[in-house]
Amino acid sequence: MRPSELFVLLVEPSRMQRNLIENHLRAAGIEAIEVCSGAEAALDAMRRDPPDLVLSALHLPDISGAELLARMRADTELRDIAFVLISSETQFRYLDPVKQAGATAILPKPFSLGQLETALRTTLHTLEPEGTTPLGDPELLRVLVVDDSPLARRFICKVLAGLGIEHFVEAGDGTEALERMQDEYFDLVVTDFNMPHLDGQGLTEQIRQHSAQPTVPIMMVTSEEDQSRLAGVQQAGVSAICDKPFVADDVRQLLAGLLAQR
Repeated sequence: MRPSELFVLLVEPSRMQRNLIENHLRAAGIEAIEVCSGAEAALDAMRRDPPDLVLSALHLPDISGAELLARMRADTELRDIAFVLISSETQFRYLDPVKQAGATAILPKPFSLGQLETALRTTLHTLEPEGTTPLGDPELLRVLVVDDSPLARRFICKVLAGLGIEHFVEAGDGTEALERMQDEYFDLVVTDFNMPHLDGQGLTEQIRQHSAQPTVPIMMVTSEEDQSRLAGVQQAGVSAICDKPFVADDVRQLLAGLLAQR
């Protein structure tokens, strides 16, 4: 699939913003665009004719864009639709629920055509697997995905599946992950930072110092912005850190480097 083949549902209450975003979409080659001004109308439109991608503002007249995404993920008919948030908000409390629910990307308002094209490429990676990757034989890799959010785990697995990886084991926190590692060997651990019981830093320390797989590559996917806390994670021995939501192109390059070192 190419970007021009995407069917996009745009949810934006401002007529001026709708026109600007539609112009960007058309500049990216997308012509199949449906527009709604609110979340309830968008949900009705999705059930009537499911889009490939929903582009939504954060502040809507009925519920927020974050709540719209949560309702989509809770609906078995809508849960697999890609979602990109467009917002000028930068506060953690507004954006973290969107990241945790598995947004494909978050675009600033206003955004550039290049930023939109990156989000569209990420969307395509989640919709259909790549034919070739620089990961050798990705279908042979065994990956442990650790996150206390089931939605976040599902999104991570979906992005990695788009790179050709097929074998996943999931864990809800660091303690459960260590239990899994006692029984199985993994080629890669992908973990969140903030988790109950044992967080990503504690998990990394335990793997590096006390597990039977001390050299396994560990990729941390997190919305954490505190640089001092992230520095502690790096000192614990994490192999790479990705923002949440992550970009498939970036993940592919990181994985290629990590697995080559192995």
